[in-house]
Amino acid sequence: MSESVLVAGQLFNGISVASILLLAALGLALSFGLMRVINMAHGEMLMMGGYIAYVCTLLFGKSTGFLIGLVVAFFGAAAFGALMEATLIRKLYGRPLDTLLATWGVSLILQQAARSIFGPIGVEVTAPSWLAGSLAIGGTALTGLSIPLVRVFIIVVAAIVLGGVTLLIMRTRLGMLVRAVHQDRGMADALGADTRWVDLCVFSLGTGIAGLAGAALTLIAPVTPTVGQGYIVYAFLVVILGGLGSLAGTLAAAVIVGLFSATAQIVTSQSFSDVLLLVFVIVFIQFRPRGIASSRSRALDEA
Repeated sequence: MSESVLVAGQLFNGISVASILLLAALGLALSFGLMRVINMAHGEMLMMGGYIAYVCTLLFGKSTGFLIGLVVAFFGAAAFGALMEATLIRKLYGRPLDTLLATWGVSLILQQAARSIFGPIGVEVTAPSWLAGSLAIGGTALTGLSIPLVRVFIIVVAAIVLGGVTLLIMRTRLGMLVRAVHQDRGMADALGADTRWVDLCVFSLGTGIAGLAGAALTLIAPVTPTVGQGYIVYAFLVVILGGLGSLAGTLAAAVIVGLFSATAQIVTSQSFSDVLLLVFVIVFIQFRPRGIASSRSRALDEA
């Protein structure tokens, strides 16, 4: 394999990792950015989406079942998120430590539930036939480079989800209310905005996106009761690096983290590249404490 093919392959891996991190972090960015809720069960929403996709492929076959699984994973995780917000999160607003501990407890319960239902061994979802294989590039300096179709599919899903969330935030009435609550919750409440309903919708949307991400990630890794823990730390790093409440910042941070990890792994191991990534994020926030593109709001100004 030539050096150019190796570098191009790692760059594609970086973009692929970035798309995965974007899917994992988008929901967290919404709930953390708007509601200041540290949802430690966010990784378990990914796990839930993965198991939903697995069950759907068992019921409907690997091709149709996977597509159905994507939809059911989104709405299933969103419904669970709405229930969680209405019965638990809502009672703990303004108490970040209590929220952290409570959602951590939920994550442990969900992990044990998955372990009891599906067992401790991971389950796999076979990719549909139309996602089997890879794109081979020939006749250029990149001859020999092979791009898996499942990775391309995840990148496309991440782009569609990001576009959909952007349209929702910028072009709909719900989006207008979300931006108003983010800017000044007290003023939005005084002007008649139903902030509780906005919180419910945002938290539900965030968990729904996490469920969709979990279903998509079944294409590249087995689903285990603890699969979400492998993504939650990276997702928080992306949200912190990108800046609270900024979709553009989240996208930029996901790309930076993905490319940084892929590039570092050319010359070192994955574990040491994670150490370098953590050091990079710590150094970065020393110079830009609010991240790459944090949007201004009264809540952040007063923090």
